[in-house]
Amino acid sequence: MKHWLAIFVLIIAPSFGAAAPDMVSTEIAEIEIGILCAPDTVTTSPAPDTLAGITHVVDEPPSFVSNSQVVPAAFGVGFGVRSRALRAEGLDNVTIVITHPPMGDNGATTQSYTTGIDGGGGSFTFYQFDYAYELQTGQWTMTAMRNDKPLYSVSFDVVAPETRPDLASVCGYMGMLS
Repeated sequence: MKHWLAIFVLIIAPSFGAAAPDMVSTEIAEIEIGILCAPDTVTTSPAPDTLAGITHVVDEPPSFVSNSQVVPAAFGVGFGVRSRALRAEGLDNVTIVITHPPMGDNGATTQSYTTGIDGGGGSFTFYQFDYAYELQTGQWTMTAMRNDKPLYSVSFDVVAPETRPDLASVCGYMGMLS
């Protein structure tokens, strides 16, 4: 029954205006997409294939403030994917690939890091805007890869904060303007 419910949500939900992945493999039992406010970082983890060289580690996964895939390019705002592997033991050696408009000194268009997707409580993968060079509008894609095969792929449209002041202000962006 759970499997059919997941299929129903993935097929029918887009017609109700919910966020929808570009693709999801049969190895993923559940997926949720959305926008978040940057959570407090407990520590960082090395991520040499990212411009910052690190990823944030958090105690608790943040809640989505919206399930939209239209993201304001504002400090303190992030976007991500909450997913759960079909296999109870989860999936290890998952590479998260983020593609985006050119940024940084070298005009990088891809960043990646390694993680896992839990089969019990699920896992949360997100990208948050911390640095001015990251505030690039345009198409961003988050793809989870394992053994050279995609597990899911989700597109986000990053826009100027003025385009979505409702979402930019949820994370305190509007207060930074005054």
